[in-house]
Amino acid sequence: MSTAKPAQGAEGLTATTARLAGPGLGIAAAEVDLLAAAGSDGILWQHEEFGLAGRGVALRIELPSGLGDAAGIAGVTGSLAAIRHSGDVAGPGIGAVALGALPFARDAPGSLAVPRVVIGRRGGEAWITTIAGPGDGQQAARLAEAMTADALGGFIDPRPAPSQFTLTPLIDHDAWRGLVAGAVARIDDGTLGKVVLARQVDVTANRPFVTSDVLARLLALYPTCMVFRIDGFLGASPELLIERRGAHVASHPLAGTIGRSGDLATDEALIAGLLASPKERREHAYVIEGLLRTLGPVCDSLEVPDKPTVLELRNVSHLATRLSGILTAVPDIQAVTGGSAGQSGGQPEPSGDQAAHPGLRVPSALQLVARVHPTPAVGGTPTDAAVSYIGEVEGFDRGRYAGPVGWVDARGDGAWAIGLRSADVSGDRASLYAGVGVVAGSRPRAELEETQLKLQALLAALVRP
Repeated sequence: MSTAKPAQGAEGLTATTARLAGPGLGIAAAEVDLLAAAGSDGILWQHEEFGLAGRGVALRIELPSGLGDAAGIAGVTGSLAAIRHSGDVAGPGIGAVALGALPFARDAPGSLAVPRVVIGRRGGEAWITTIAGPGDGQQAARLAEAMTADALGGFIDPRPAPSQFTLTPLIDHDAWRGLVAGAVARIDDGTLGKVVLARQVDVTANRPFVTSDVLARLLALYPTCMVFRIDGFLGASPELLIERRGAHVASHPLAGTIGRSGDLATDEALIAGLLASPKERREHAYVIEGLLRTLGPVCDSLEVPDKPTVLELRNVSHLATRLSGILTAVPDIQAVTGGSAGQSGGQPEPSGDQAAHPGLRVPSALQLVARVHPTPAVGGTPTDAAVSYIGEVEGFDRGRYAGPVGWVDARGDGAWAIGLRSADVSGDRASLYAGVGVVAGSRPRAELEETQLKLQALLAALVRP
């Protein structure tokens, strides 16, 4: 077997990282505005105290076969490691970082971008990484200066926001309820255990959307969610697919939903009903069982609570279970992606609390994504049958909706959300998506109402008459 080669151009690049804010610098990390740093169309990934903002593209890593290509996925960290790095800042997200929003379909082509300039923030520190190749150092430096000025001084997009909107569901309500009824019939006859069906709603505005304004509203409305914008795909996902820090791995799947009323006593009763519902607990259990099958084999230990908790958002509550574990270190020629033969692609030694062993590796965050996606939270169970059924009946190509969105660095650390509560935005048009898990006992009218609740997340941020 041959080791995956770094992406063309990676070995000619140099990344330089410097501290931007923190103790002793006279600038507090909280003063670094990542949304401002991302500007009008740059990359943003922000989750509470950690975030990355990028502009420009120093390197694009193509994945022609998507998550189905074990060697290509394994080679991503090798491409990042081929970029020389200098600087006095260490930790996850430092140096060259690849960010992307990948398609829902495992074998669909996708790509990751390594921004020319990244400003990152974690807790009480912030940093800036600039990547330059031969002859473009001055251009990269100018971009870094502009981003720093925006991050510290604020960025305001001067374009007027739209004020008129037309909403058009791709499939009307009656037809979509019919899809749910058809799925329940398949479940009742034993063909499926669960299938996730989604709706698309298109929005046309009188002027181009100002996505920096949209992101600002998402950050304010959903402060605990993972807020992102990558190549026109944006959203505020509540669901962590995979996070890897050294040998430590975590996932926080959601399944089972109830609306919120705004009244404390009513919401407490709704949440009690959610926790007690056999239908909702069954929907959630499928997801946990699926992750145990895919994530468990690459872990020395995997902790799974006995029962779910409730994640409360602005307008809905979800059943949630946080899984955490320690990854198994394996020989670096052993496959770690999707159970197929492949190479590690020069992946670095494990970091964190577990000591590294010569000749051993743990899978990168992206390799772990390739193992577990799509989970029953976005596909169904059995996985192949559910995904095939979605393709037959749903009526649209999901594209990046419900696919993995996140980042990975040269050490293999990273975080990936599921691309939920999301929209594809281009000029004056946006396509919004929301899905539900259909199981035995699902009622078409209730499932339609659930999609309407979930669509409110993006509608509240996009549609401002």
